[in-house]
Amino acid sequence: MKNDYLHVAAYLPRSRANGPALRSVLWVQGCPFRCAGCFNPDFLPFAGGRVVAPKDVADWMLTESEAEGVSFSGGEPFAQAGALADVAERVHAAGKGVLVFTGYDAIELRSSRNPGFRRLLQAADLLVAGRYRSEIPGRHPLLASADQELMFLTERYRGADFGSRRRTEFRIAASGAITVSGFPDATWRLGANEATG
Repeated sequence: MKNDYLHVAAYLPRSRANGPALRSVLWVQGCPFRCAGCFNPDFLPFAGGRVVAPKDVADWMLTESEAEGVSFSGGEPFAQAGALADVAERVHAAGKGVLVFTGYDAIELRSSRNPGFRRLLQAADLLVAGRYRSEIPGRHPLLASADQELMFLTERYRGADFGSRRRTEFRIAASGAITVSGFPDATWRLGANEATG
């Protein structure tokens, strides 16, 4: 994918379920991993999503003055690392925290020679890293499975920032469409008129 644009699957201006404090959340379209039980299967194909310039995405996030930070999820954020790094650099320079959910593990990220990976890592404060494995559910509020890890890249966030409870948000649009975000209980299943986010 070119770095000039992002393929955006979804955007939520305000959330308390996708990281510490109030945040804006961006889900990118496309993921090279196919983790069984993925919460966002519609975001896996690289085809699709809305094509948006990184500056425009950063502007969306910067208009949310009450949001402490931003979270990037997907899909796979590092699949669009160059363009997403541009967004992260802009919002970080404006004083917002940056959290990235990724299926890559720490070794893969640190050993990558991809310049976009390096830029996104430098602009991030915290990563939730590692493949999702449904057979070993995580207990931490931000870890979907127990094999994942928190990578603190700056001093901005600490373990005490997350509390002890998982959060799930449900939003119902005027059309009746339901958006579910965060970490729903394992028994929750989406119906035909429901969308993930």
